[in-house]
Amino acid sequence: MARDDRFPRNREHCVSLPEIYHRVPWLPYVLPLGVFLLISAVEPAASGEASSWLPIAAEHYPLVYTAKIVAAIVALALVWPVYRQFPIGVTPLGLIVGVVGGGLWIGLCRWDIEERLFAAVGLESWLSTGSRAAYNPLEALADNPAWMYGFLAIRFVGLAVLVPVIEEFFLRGFLMRFVTATDWVKVPFGTATGTAIVVGTAFPLLSHPMSEAVAVIVWFSLVTWLMLRTRNIWDCVAAHAVTNLMLGVYVIASGDWELW
Repeated sequence: MARDDRFPRNREHCVSLPEIYHRVPWLPYVLPLGVFLLISAVEPAASGEASSWLPIAAEHYPLVYTAKIVAAIVALALVWPVYRQFPIGVTPLGLIVGVVGGGLWIGLCRWDIEERLFAAVGLESWLSTGSRAAYNPLEALADNPAWMYGFLAIRFVGLAVLVPVIEEFFLRGFLMRFVTATDWVKVPFGTATGTAIVVGTAFPLLSHPMSEAVAVIVWFSLVTWLMLRTRNIWDCVAAHAVTNLMLGVYVIASGDWELW
């Protein structure tokens, strides 16, 4: 059979992933979180109300969430060689900040400080901005225990393993360095200008529900302090993971699914 010369087989025409990341250095930091947020935009609310631009029924939330986790893990695997360049290691301070931060997040959310603050300035409507899915698998999947516990496991993988990595690498590995200097790839991790410190709290504030605004400001400011103190991105990831794990356990124990 004759070879079809329309499709060149010379390897010089192929571009490797490392070369792509060299040409587009921000891509490894943006891709996993971008995939995660893109699919999050179509997740249904537990109430059954349309929470996105696609009319997906509430009972399909576990499937959509599982697809999101799988897609984000695939994206993370593709960029992992870049993340691995950051020396892997966690100090006790990272774990301590995670525990303290978890307690602060839960406590501040339970006090509903935002409701009083926003009401004082006539912005009560802002509290509904960015509400969570509030899906309770213990109730919705009670008739299928295997899937219920399986989905809880998937939910914890997303909450305490995947999200801490992709969010911290985007926020502190890329965004805060990006606003620090034009040639941001040469900015050592843990170096930040005043603008970067503000962005390190402002971006999470805009990407979390306004009903958690005070907790977001306190928690992300605390982890920025950790970043400046240890200059270790894995400390930030560990703190994020510990806090999220505490939050997940608290939600299941208390039934406060509005935080999840």
